Amino acid sequence: MGVETVYLDTIDGIQIEGDVMRTNDFPARAVVISGHPHALYGGDRFNPVVRAIQEAAASHGCHSIAIDFRGVNNSGGMHDDGDSERLDLAAACELADMIEPECPIIMTGYSFGSMVALNVTNPWIAAWIAVAPPLPMMKNVPLAAHKPQQKILIAPEHDQFTVPALLRDATADWANTHVVELPQVDHFIAVGARDACNSALDTVLSNL
Repeated sequence: MGVETVYLDTIDGIQIEGDVMRTNDFPARAVVISGHPHALYGGDRFNPVVRAIQEAAASHGCHSIAIDFRGVNNSGGMHDDGDSERLDLAAACELADMIEPECPIIMTGYSFGSMVALNVTNPWIAAWIAVAPPLPMMKNVPLAAHKPQQKILIAPEHDQFTVPALLRDATADWANTHVVELPQVDHFIAVGARDACNSALDTVLSNL
């Protein structure tokens, strides 16, 4: 399965770059869309955890799209602290519908990208998977919080920004939300990312 580089136009006129991996399975079980860590700290779509999400998607018969947020690498525009970045993931949702119309979307992200992902809504989003979501970046309750679709939050045991207990407390009143602890790793998830993403995808796909 190869990687196809694509360019997407956002609703506010920014062109962003992304990578598409298409499954050979027909029909695809879902399209998995991923956002990357914070751009000002070196985050982009080539991040190992983002790639682990795409690899997990491929192993589950899903297409995947990983984008560079605005201002990163060859994507136009400027970093906007997560606000306009939502439009970048919304553009990926439009591409998902072109790749496989009416296919469920699983919106995912790692670190900063997970917080952006949780603030994107689309009629075809069937679930959210947020890897190491940093609570200090949560300015408001995310739009996904009270949506009925399933949300899995993967919380590293030794996360420097949000320990699992705090994440559970902060999301206790969210609808259909499960916090899964990832043992023995910190926020940067040196090992175990693909296994954790595989498990999360198993769960959400079994409920579609």
